[in-house]
Amino acid sequence: MIDLIGISLQFGGEYLFENVNLKINSGDKAAVVGANGSGKSSLLKIINGELPPETGNVVKQKNVSIGYLPQENVTYKGNTLLDEASTALSDITLLKEKEAELTKALSDESISEEEQKDLVNQLGDVHLRLEELDSYSASANVKKILHGLGFEENDFNRLTDEFSGGWQMRIALAKLLISQNDILLLDEPTNHLDLDSLEWLINFLKNYKGALIVVSHDKHFVTEITNKTYEIFNRNFSVFNGNYIAYLKFKEERDEQLIHSYELQQKKIKDTKRFIERFRYKNTKARQVQSRIKQLEKMELVELPESESKINICFPEPPKSGKLNLELKAVKKSYGTNVIFNGLDFTVNRGDKIAFVGPNGAGKTTLAKIIAGKIDFDTGERVLGHNTVISFYAQDVADDLDPDKDILDTVAEAAEGKTPGELRTLLGAFLFNGDDVFKKVGVLSGGEKSRVALAKILLTKANFIILDEPTNHLDISSKKVLQQALINFNGSLVLVSHDVDFLKPIVNKVVEIRKGSVKNFEGGIDYYLYKRKQLIEEEKEATAEKASSATASKKELKRIEAEKRQARYKATKDIIEKIKKLEEKIEKLEKKEKELEYALAQPETYNDAQKALELNKEFGTIKEELAENLREWEKLNEELVEIESQLK
Repeated sequence: MIDLIGISLQFGGEYLFENVNLKINSGDKAAVVGANGSGKSSLLKIINGELPPETGNVVKQKNVSIGYLPQENVTYKGNTLLDEASTALSDITLLKEKEAELTKALSDESISEEEQKDLVNQLGDVHLRLEELDSYSASANVKKILHGLGFEENDFNRLTDEFSGGWQMRIALAKLLISQNDILLLDEPTNHLDLDSLEWLINFLKNYKGALIVVSHDKHFVTEITNKTYEIFNRNFSVFNGNYIAYLKFKEERDEQLIHSYELQQKKIKDTKRFIERFRYKNTKARQVQSRIKQLEKMELVELPESESKINICFPEPPKSGKLNLELKAVKKSYGTNVIFNGLDFTVNRGDKIAFVGPNGAGKTTLAKIIAGKIDFDTGERVLGHNTVISFYAQDVADDLDPDKDILDTVAEAAEGKTPGELRTLLGAFLFNGDDVFKKVGVLSGGEKSRVALAKILLTKANFIILDEPTNHLDISSKKVLQQALINFNGSLVLVSHDVDFLKPIVNKVVEIRKGSVKNFEGGIDYYLYKRKQLIEEEKEATAEKASSATASKKELKRIEAEKRQARYKATKDIIEKIKKLEEKIEKLEKKEKELEYALAQPETYNDAQKALELNKEFGTIKEELAENLREWEKLNEELVEIESQLK
């Protein structure tokens, strides 16, 4: 569908990648991987036509539609949620308008046979495209997708202006999924999703028929949905046929080979330099020395793979706390009439490493902030344990940083006994390299500020740490650094996160927060996912049993109902007979209508223009007759309802 031919891109005089040749086919599902700043997002923008390449061309098939989700800065205003989401059906709306225009034009008997044939061919194309877009169930799909991404029924009539940035990104994602593009380009689509909507999105994309290219630091997500990996490494672009886990195995082997090649090359360079220095001033060796110098100049240096993941960052040894870190007793928290928690009891013991999960808006961040002492609650008690020292991180904590200080000075505030070199190593793990550490906080983006705030947390002597979505602005290497530090942390921990792979080796408890209820799962994230699946199955069985019980209780009413039916039968016998005959006729008409619809959707139908015209006219006649019979059916049913209401 799309060919990238000889694509190169540079920033600041340095190439991000060169001579990229790539063919994107229908059904390809690929993850784009590479170091932070290697050009992954830029590649998506080039494919989408937003960013011109330095060299090369992007060749697209005619009528290929592309849907692109940027990382941030998407805002919708002036529409209700449902109306805004429905704008993604513009193709279907335009096709239906064109269908009406063509049908009207064909009814004009004054047009020539040639014009008639052309109109019939156009109408056939329209019908075929409507069939491809599944236009008859499109409206239902809009609501289904909105529900899947976490929107409730009562959100549908809210103005889009009312939704926060994270929910705005969900609206953008919903519109892309609704619009049925041939290719989806998704840049960090999971950043603003909760675990429920993440799992829904995974299932949706698994069944998505078009091509998919995704940039994501969520290992679980990309492993589940992709079958190819595009790698940008050392300015080179390569395609690996396999999902992300298979790619990582390949990368590990490749990196070992690179390290071995690097060590051999460094030894050769060292030996060559030693020879040059030893014989530089000996006339008898002048030719050999010059030869060695030229060898060094022509040598293509082996570059080492990324090594950020090997950086070992440890929290300072926290002060010893009591067995109980914190206890909430009968806590009630509400925002106006919206009650988030009522009578909540909750305990954090020393050594607990807890994940807060559940849908967005259920109260995960609210509970985290109550525990951290950042917000008040209506009633109840918050009891802090002996010698408990809390450190809290959330996205908005970054706003408390001093904008006039540089990054290095900012983290140094929290550092005790750390050298500038150690601080720069820590900042390097969070994607601040070289002179970046001297940037003023005031010029940083929101994501960069969040990373600075997170680095400060790693330097704080606390025995109870609370982190709200700490991985949103981290790449995979940075996440590994933070993950390892949290695994080794000797204190207690509360993590609000939807990143399954990040949570797996860290947490020993999971707390699910859902519509005001708080449920504890004494086990890791795998145990929670297993129990969650089990609970969903049990709920389905309980619903089925309830329905069965309701059926059984109705048996007692059968005798009374039988008597009523006898009276109803006598009063409604004739009109029911008329309705029955009418329904049989309607069924035949609907069957015929579907047969004609199918015939009109076939390209070969339009090889015979006269036949196609006759079919189209017959289709119009059937539709009119069907509408007339349906009106008669509605009238008879209204009469039937009136008779039955009188009987009651």
